[in-house]
Amino acid sequence: MPNFDTGRVRLRLTCADGMVSAVQVSSQRPDVAMILRGRMADQAVQQLPLLFALCGQAQARAAALALAAAHGEECVPRLESNVQREVMREHLWRCLLALPPLLREDTLKHEFISSIKWIAEGNRAGLHALLSSSRIATLHQRLHQIEESHPISPRLLPRLDARRTLAEWPRLSAKFCRLPDWRGMSAETGAIARQQQTEEKIKPLFFSRWCARFDELMDWAMGDDKVGAGGTVSATPVAPGIGRSLVETARGILMHEIVLDGKRIADYLIVAPTEWNFHPQGILADQLLGQNAEDRDALQQYVAQAVAALDPCVPWELAWT
Repeated sequence: MPNFDTGRVRLRLTCADGMVSAVQVSSQRPDVAMILRGRMADQAVQQLPLLFALCGQAQARAAALALAAAHGEECVPRLESNVQREVMREHLWRCLLALPPLLREDTLKHEFISSIKWIAEGNRAGLHALLSSSRIATLHQRLHQIEESHPISPRLLPRLDARRTLAEWPRLSAKFCRLPDWRGMSAETGAIARQQQTEEKIKPLFFSRWCARFDELMDWAMGDDKVGAGGTVSATPVAPGIGRSLVETARGILMHEIVLDGKRIADYLIVAPTEWNFHPQGILADQLLGQNAEDRDALQQYVAQAVAALDPCVPWELAWT
């Protein structure tokens, strides 16, 4: 398959009278269907994960399960160890390498290397000891110290599986893939949604999203393997020759829908977590609107923290007007 730009999140802020007066958020992703249409389904599904830099296991399972569902095979929700381990590795990478610099702390490189090995070996006790250590306690303390103005109540996706999504979205569309919505509104997916943080509770964006990742890591370390957590997969036939899969990745719900024409792909639709979490009317826009813009450097740092908390699976860029 040809190399292509996996896309990026673009953020544009307009400032007036010392505050952010307008926020534009867009997630620009390539049209995978254009690459896959007409290809032999078996071959294309095997190669599709190579198009994505992150979550290769999740993409591979989503593709394989969607194809099987198009052939009539149902997959009831279940945890798959390879995908679950990938979720844990992604969380560790974010929590031990990406988070500390945002808190002006040193990265936990050696701890990261050890913990990746523990995940591979199934050494839950080793990870539990790390998560209970003073180094992690320091990160939690620093998270508590982050000041966030006007925290808001998040709109969270409920726990879903492939079959349950049919009642909400009988068929996916290219428009829905670009701008997914939950009953007419933007919604957030990811660890915070899986941890069932209720919508009634107002949670600071930065603090709560990182804590949800740590909580999911601790669940694994304590052996709390429950269906619905990161690493859960499911799939269902939509109609003859059409199958849909759902995978809970580190960043949230990933949905694939494949449409077959004989042995070839007639259409292929993907709804990625980034499209939910960086929706133009989503939580990032809500959080940034009205922020103090008198100190441009401080605002830019806050934007970087907010974007990191939501964790796009593609690069992001910021522009000002």
